[in-house]
Order: sequence, then structure tokens, then C-alpha cells
Amino acid sequence: MTRLPALLRLSLAGALALSLAGCISLLPKNKPAQLYRFAPTGAAASKGPMAAGAVGVFSGGGAFQQEAASDRILTVTGDRAAYIADARWAAPAQVLFDQALDAAFETAGGHVRLVPRGAPSPTDYVLRLDVRNFEARYEAGAKAAPTVLVRVHAELTRDRSRTLVAEQVFEARVPAGDNRVGAIVAAFDSGIGQVLSQLVAWTNASAR
Repeated sequence: MTRLPALLRLSLAGALALSLAGCISLLPKNKPAQLYRFAPTGAAASKGPMAAGAVGVFSGGGAFQQEAASDRILTVTGDRAAYIADARWAAPAQVLFDQALDAAFETAGGHVRLVPRGAPSPTDYVLRLDVRNFEARYEAGAKAAPTVLVRVHAELTRDRSRTLVAEQVFEARVPAGDNRVGAIVAAFDSGIGQVLSQLVAWTNASAR
């Protein structure tokens, strides 16, 4: 009378163990994604009071290419869009771009002071940036090295009157040295650097 329940318990335990073993073997074994960034690791340095003669420019609004705004690295082949497998930005591309923009103004040494949202510093102008293209384009086929395209539309207006002061499109096309993720990220670095360098110089020349 007691042997059958014992055998039944052993049978159930064995079935449960086999079931769990089966579940474990079916778990996906994905390779961890490599993370890349194009902005300084730390946050931008805290800004003190504006220096005499500095021009405050509020950085606000603007759109970022929707397909590229996340942490996925966007590629385009003809009319098809895809993301690079097993590779991601360390944060959403839109966040990293904003950090790189702030760092570019910090290190430029011009008279323009970029003022973030909510900062108490007074502003004279508003800078709106629309990142229209932020992608690696396979223009010579899927096996060839792509060309990174970074295109930004900038619009500078007066803070109070919203009068348009200047607008311009900044664009950089940088061929990757190879069809590898590292080379593609390096091309993004170069393209972003070119666009931001031109943008900072244009803002300093336009905001007087």
C-alpha cells in the first residue's frame, strides 16, 4: 500500500526534472550586443553663470529621424531599412547626439552659450535642430562598405519675437573604411564631428 505512492512520487519528480531540463535547453543563447557611443562618457560639465558678453542660445524642440532615434544602428539599402545585428548604441542615438552637441559648444570656445531646458540663464536665441538622416547607407551593395549620412536642419530664431535669424542644412557623408561595425561606428564619429563643428561655427557667426 505504501510502495505505490512512493514510486508515483519518484516518477513525478523524474518527469518534473526532465521537464525543467527541457526548458533550460530551449532558452535562447543570444550573443550579447556590443555597445558603442559617440559622446563623452560622463555628463557635460556643470555650467556656471554666463560670462559677460556671452550670448545665451536655448536648445529646444526639433525632431530626430524616427527609425534611428533608438539605440539600434540604422542601415539603409535602396528602399529597405534594417538594423545591425548584435550592435547597439550605449544609449538612444537621440540622447547621445544631444550630449555630443552640448560637448561641442563647451569645447568650441565661442561666445555662444548653449542653455538647456529649465536652466535659469537668460537666452537671446532659440536653436532648433531636426536630425533628418542618421544612417549607414549601402549605396554600392550589401557587401560593400557603407557610407554614413548625417544631415541636420538648423533654425535659429530670436527668443522673444520668434523672428527667424538664419537657417541652414548641415550634411556629412563619410565612407566607412570597411563593412565592419567598428569601421561604421568610426564613420559615424567623423560625420557627427563634421556636422557639429560646422553647426557651432555657424551659430557663433549668426547669434550676435
